Amino acid sequence: MNVPAQASHEPTETQFEIRRRRLVFRSWNRGTQESDLILGSFAEASLTDFDGNQLDRFEALLDCSDPDLFDWMFGIGEPPVQHNHDVMRRLRDFCAAPRSMRQYGYS
Repeated sequence: MNVPAQASHEPTETQFEIRRRRLVFRSWNRGTQESDLILGSFAEASLTDFDGNQLDRFEALLDCSDPDLFDWMFGIGEPPVQHNHDVMRRLRDFCAAPRSMRQYGYS
C-alpha cells in the first residue's frame, strides 16, 4: 500500500534556492544600468545568507521605485518605517563599501 507523502508547509531548501535565483534575476533586471549593477551585485553577494523573512523584506524593496531606493541606499533620505530594517542596513553598508563597485570597473 502506498502512503501519500504529507504536504509540508515548510519550504524546502530547493524552494528557497529557486526564490533566491528569481530575486537575483529581478535585481539584475530593474531597467536602469545603475540599479541593475547595485542591486544585482548586492543580491549575488548577500541573498545566500538571507532567511525567508529577509528575502521577504528584500523583495519588498525591489517593489520600490529606483529614485526612492537610491535616496535610501545612499543616505539622502530615510526609508519609511516598513523599509527601515536589517536588509536596508546591509544594502546601505554594501553601497558604502568601496569594493562593491570596483569589481565591475567603477572607481
